[in-house]
Amino acid sequence: MIDGLLVIDKPPGMTSHDVVQRVRRWAKQRRVGHLGTLDPLATGVLPLALGEATKLSQLLTLGRKVYRGEITLGIETTTYDREGEVTAEMPGPWPARDLVDKALEPFRGEIDQVPPPYSALKRGGEPAYKRARRGEEVILEPRPVTIYRLEVTAYEAPRVAVEVECSAGTYLRSLAHDLGASLGTGGHLSDLCRTRSGPFLLDQAVTLDDLEGLDPQASGVIRPMAAATSLPSFDVDARTARRVGQGVQLGRHEVRGAPPEGLLQLVRGERLVALVEAIPGVAELRTSRVFLEGTKS
Repeated sequence: MIDGLLVIDKPPGMTSHDVVQRVRRWAKQRRVGHLGTLDPLATGVLPLALGEATKLSQLLTLGRKVYRGEITLGIETTTYDREGEVTAEMPGPWPARDLVDKALEPFRGEIDQVPPPYSALKRGGEPAYKRARRGEEVILEPRPVTIYRLEVTAYEAPRVAVEVECSAGTYLRSLAHDLGASLGTGGHLSDLCRTRSGPFLLDQAVTLDDLEGLDPQASGVIRPMAAATSLPSFDVDARTARRVGQGVQLGRHEVRGAPPEGLLQLVRGERLVALVEAIPGVAELRTSRVFLEGTKS
């Protein structure tokens, strides 16, 4: 069993699940999952968790994302990207660059964003995109997201190239649609590349074609779990690691330098033992996740 993180440079046209299936065959194991979906249109950073690393999925999907994208004005689609059916077209004239910059200003910072109707968000236990495909009206509630940085990197009307740094859960398709609505031209997302997802960068990624020629056990592309969390790290000895593996809650005094509050990781050498949480007023470090690689002898 392979335990660790793998960063794939996802090609266009594949779903995130398609990539997971390819990596399962390569690694010869079923326990593989992706850390944050990319639409088929999108390329770039798709982190995957293998084996025990799947226990880190909730933590590692929460990091900031960075995208390079292209918004095409003048055309609206059902999916808010180039793969949907065209619902409206406008031939121009196109707004000046300063008007585009001004229209983007309300999208920066903490905002409430309405997800696209063709999304995996569930309504009544069913993904919204299934209802939309049947022609049903899909009304999704706005959700709070944060756009930390939003820059126009080029403008050749009707195409607007942007770079976006945002919180998890932000839809660049909605941003493109909403910008088009604000300008009165309509618009959709015509290209997208994720260059960063949490601690994972595009220059760390491997293509699926290159991956096929590598030995899963000796390729060097699997990142250790302990190196991927960005959490404060504290060394424990083999005896303490075994106790944690047996369900013992450690006292604060047993982890020298432990902070008064927050999540931290216990390691033995380069192996991840556990994630534990320091809670103010609680004498013990509450165990959140335990990992076999660090607790077994």
